Amino acid sequence: MGMSLKAGGGGRRRSRGSRHAPMSEINVTPMVDVMLVLLIIFMVAAPLLTVGVPIELPQSQGKQLESNHEPLTISVSSNGDVFIGETKVAIDEIADKLKAIAKNGVDEQIFVRGDKGISYGQVMLVMGRISAGGFKKVSLVTEVEGGASPP
Repeated sequence: MGMSLKAGGGGRRRSRGSRHAPMSEINVTPMVDVMLVLLIIFMVAAPLLTVGVPIELPQSQGKQLESNHEPLTISVSSNGDVFIGETKVAIDEIADKLKAIAKNGVDEQIFVRGDKGISYGQVMLVMGRISAGGFKKVSLVTEVEGGASPP
């Protein structure tokens, strides 16, 4: 028992300098709280950032494609207007605009979104212009059958 006592006297006395010694531990709780809030915000906001052209997509039972990066999206609205992303383009300018935007050249993946009220011929006309521009990776976008319709 005598061995456990510290030299220099009582255990309750402290020197004046050690009374206000800085804490060596970092409190990470506020940082974790902020990160969780940001995670929730991004999880809610991410689906809303896809494409801003309002289109009512047809439904299908197809499997979703896997993609590493954001593809180019061409939308055909219910009144026949054609958009690349959110920019309205003339149907004769589709191939030229895609070639200017495409990072991977003609190997760029292109998604075609057509409103379900638009004629099949209008969507095929847009796809024909894309194909005439040399693009080979063209996919049609639909909703999963039985899913909720977009706002």
